[in-house]
Amino acid sequence: MRTEITTVEALREHRAAGRDLRDAVLIGLDLTGEDDLLRTALDGAVLLGCELSGKSRRKAEAAGALLFPDIPALPYHVYRTALYTPAELFDGFDPARPESYADTLDARIHAHSKAQGRTPDPLHALAERLHDHSITSALDEALAACTQPPVAVMGGHALTRDSSGYKAAMRLGAALGRAGFTVLTGGGPGAMEAVPYGVRMPDHIDELHAELGRAPRFGSDATGIGEWLATGLAPDLPATEPLTIGIPTWFYGHEPPNPACHRHAKYFANSVRKDGLLTVATGGVVYTPGSAGTVQEVFQDYTQNHYTSIGPAAPMVFLGKDFWTTDVPAAPLVQQLARGRAAEEWILVTDDVEEAVALLRKYSAA
Repeated sequence: MRTEITTVEALREHRAAGRDLRDAVLIGLDLTGEDDLLRTALDGAVLLGCELSGKSRRKAEAAGALLFPDIPALPYHVYRTALYTPAELFDGFDPARPESYADTLDARIHAHSKAQGRTPDPLHALAERLHDHSITSALDEALAACTQPPVAVMGGHALTRDSSGYKAAMRLGAALGRAGFTVLTGGGPGAMEAVPYGVRMPDHIDELHAELGRAPRFGSDATGIGEWLATGLAPDLPATEPLTIGIPTWFYGHEPPNPACHRHAKYFANSVRKDGLLTVATGGVVYTPGSAGTVQEVFQDYTQNHYTSIGPAAPMVFLGKDFWTTDVPAAPLVQQLARGRAAEEWILVTDDVEEAVALLRKYSAA
């Protein structure tokens, strides 16, 4: 496996230990004053978006290293080494000027991607794919530090902040947080926002629900999103564990990422994002009521469990009996498909949050 080096300090430690750079991957390093660090074997090394002196560049190329320069004139970094923070995505936003959402990094990246159309030219298609690969690597690194398998919560974006369903999703988040789970969501509005708020402020759900209800839904333009965002940024969220990670996409540009998550793994490709979210949720998935997108996720998740294509079958919790058995009867079909398989014992249909968390705890201890 290749060694990834993302800071100059880590490179110095690597070289001080007497190791060369054969097959190493150096990402986004400014090495213009660090020629000595590259005085070693470089055959097979890959340098992504690194800045080099002319001398080091010539040496690296002659030694057989692969050099991939940064791609200019993009509003995003292709070779990221960390997930996004809400502060980074919303940099440039002034709560007193809701329309200023259009000036944020998040909005500018979406506008740039939208301008490329459904079939971007090869340069921009490559840039977006490289970016998404970097995000996957950063997400894997963040999840590697989890003490328990991460749990994902799926649900609709249309759930308004002033609804009883939103408060119920907050209470679900609080229960998952108290159980110590790293919580993953799609990172957008609705249930995807309510759950991480519950994780981070479990003792203030009633007050927070009332405060957020002042801007119950997001609008489709910059001003509407900005009004929704300004209210969401108002709570003083503690920077505490467990971690909450949103996994949104610029494919749905009208659907902004929420400010409640600690970090966001934001992708260009929705298919990569959706498959990745279900794949990394090795502790199971809780399904709250949603629409077609949530139903798609149910069967995509079950397919992985049915064929154990990415590991052992993990819990599938359908929270809301009437919804999942009558309104949108996906749960009975999943249960029928699972008969006699390892997945069967990890499927639960319930209205009880504590019962849901108990199953997830049982699985994490198995």
